[in-house]
Amino acid sequence: MARMTEFTSYQGDQPPTIPKPDDPVDPEIVSVQDGIPVVYPGCHGVGVRVVHPVNPKAPAKNMGLVMFYVPPHVVLEPGSHETEETYVILEGAGRMTFSNFQREVKKGDFVYLPPWCEHGIENTGSETLVVLIATSPPNP
Repeated sequence: MARMTEFTSYQGDQPPTIPKPDDPVDPEIVSVQDGIPVVYPGCHGVGVRVVHPVNPKAPAKNMGLVMFYVPPHVVLEPGSHETEETYVILEGAGRMTFSNFQREVKKGDFVYLPPWCEHGIENTGSETLVVLIATSPPNP
């Protein structure tokens, strides 16, 4: 059985790096249809920047959320960048390629990619591979 830890809130000795505003802040609620499409060089998949500085409907400053749709047989060749990134596999199955190994991924997998981690992904299944990509800070 998993050992549970208790959430201890955001308290600490240091003041917050983002000051709390005097007036309440409301959320931006968006869907994928509100996002900004993006294509990656040499890849026939499509990304949608849902929460990202370039999306005026959800202009995050310190994070990016992209829905990435990878049709069967499509490959995003390995590369690396300075941002931290997490891939969350929402639908389908595929294979990720890293510097020293490959690994099969499927719905429900979370793949944390530290800065400069070489990574690529291929849809090895028969349905569209849907990946939620979270980056911090957001990719340009």
